Amino acid sequence: MDLAAVEELREDLDAFCAEVFASIPRKDSRAWGSCYLRGLMLDGRRKSIQPMAERLPDGNMQALQQFVGQSPWEHTPVQRRLATKVSEAITPDAWVIDDSGLPKAGTESVGAAHQWCGALGKQAVCQSAVSLHAVTDAASVPLNWRLYLPQDWADAADERRVKTGVPDRVGHREKWRLALDMVDEARSWGLADRVVVADAGYGQIHGLRHGLAERGLDYVVAVRGDLNAHPGGAVPRAPDRSGPGPRLPRYRTPARSLKDLALEQGRAALRRCTWRQGSRGAMRGRFLVMDVRLAGKSARQAALDRAGGRSTWDGVLPVETLIAEWPPHGEAPTDYWLSSLSAGTVLRQLVRLAKIRWRIEHDYRELKHGLGLDHYEGRTWRGWHHHVTLVSAAQAFLTLRRLDPKGSTSV
Repeated sequence: MDLAAVEELREDLDAFCAEVFASIPRKDSRAWGSCYLRGLMLDGRRKSIQPMAERLPDGNMQALQQFVGQSPWEHTPVQRRLATKVSEAITPDAWVIDDSGLPKAGTESVGAAHQWCGALGKQAVCQSAVSLHAVTDAASVPLNWRLYLPQDWADAADERRVKTGVPDRVGHREKWRLALDMVDEARSWGLADRVVVADAGYGQIHGLRHGLAERGLDYVVAVRGDLNAHPGGAVPRAPDRSGPGPRLPRYRTPARSLKDLALEQGRAALRRCTWRQGSRGAMRGRFLVMDVRLAGKSARQAALDRAGGRSTWDGVLPVETLIAEWPPHGEAPTDYWLSSLSAGTVLRQLVRLAKIRWRIEHDYRELKHGLGLDHYEGRTWRGWHHHVTLVSAAQAFLTLRRLDPKGSTSV
């Protein structure tokens, strides 16, 4: 937006900031928060502090740097208020887990390392941000963030940790565990449970699906077709033998890939589905839905743990619902998802949830290209968390305006 458009929204923005920054004790700090949001929303190629301060009539580079990089205000209460406000406004259909690489020039910025960077499509020096989003077909906003610390940042003696202010309690933690941490935090804030959706980078991990199931949360997550499973109707049995030792029930036929199980069902099992209206018309496809029982060491161990050990486990692996999309002229399905929702769930609902991650692409385009998510030049743990929280606040404000352009974004 140009300066005139931003100034036109200033009264509403100030009221919005007074609410979501209420946990920040100093009035002048809250005012700089509002100023920072205006800077993020203004047109401009770079959304780092110096060019934003130069564009704003009341911009002050030193004050903004102090507010974002050094001021001790806690970001979590702000995130909580944003998450509550946005969830009340959009009533999300799902919580979507995602992550994104934020390219960096060197490894001195907190969490920066040579790792896979999705933004560049290759290995590069970047930070990796794990995010949890509230999503509907009409709107989506990030609820929470976690900065992923690679293994080489886990050493407590690393001077970079001291320089960037990484708390002693924070170490290396897998991205899927960070995602579960954010889900737990969202629930602790009183947000209503939602179906959890994720791409195959998370859906492939049995620990994530098991963790969600333990929490009583439903999920629809993408997976690869090479995961091995048994058909839903397969039944384990104990071996027909005598002699000492346990006779543990086992599936007596080998597990097969999800792709092979789908091919065995054939095209006759496909069902047509229209799941939403897109910008170019109805979104339609052909889908297979069937019960499967995921095989493998992780699945067996999780089932053993739930049963309380070998002596009480009947050998039955839990049922999950496989959803496979099979194009009209394709030789095999192209996309696969696993869900805890029953195979009897309305197909449109299953597919809509499986596909709802498209909203996150909109999120990240606006967050990065419009609001400068990856433009922050500070290096510290505190500054990074302040910046992503403020970017979330800017996007939340704009989202609420789009949903209700004539209304107020404050309570």
